[in-house]
Amino acid sequence: MANIKSAKKRILVNQTKAARNKAIKSGVKTSIKKVYAAIEANDKEAAAKALIFATKAIGKATSKGVYHKNTSSRKISRLACAVNKI
Repeated sequence: MANIKSAKKRILVNQTKAARNKAIKSGVKTSIKKVYAAIEANDKEAAAKALIFATKAIGKATSKGVYHKNTSSRKISRLACAVNKI
């Protein structure tokens, strides 16, 4: 454990930010799984709705700095391509 006060604070702040990032990433993964579940069920309408929700979740994660913009673009593109193939 750190002895210097500022180092102790950095540890606490990093833990808080890591927990926030983990929660955001988990939400994005869940929304992506919902899209793929709808695709597996061949439900185009549900997949389209889930795609909109997933796109918003990925966009929010990108704006908060959790994902790089190219990563989010790649994820959105792959999801849209998968939905369009139904």
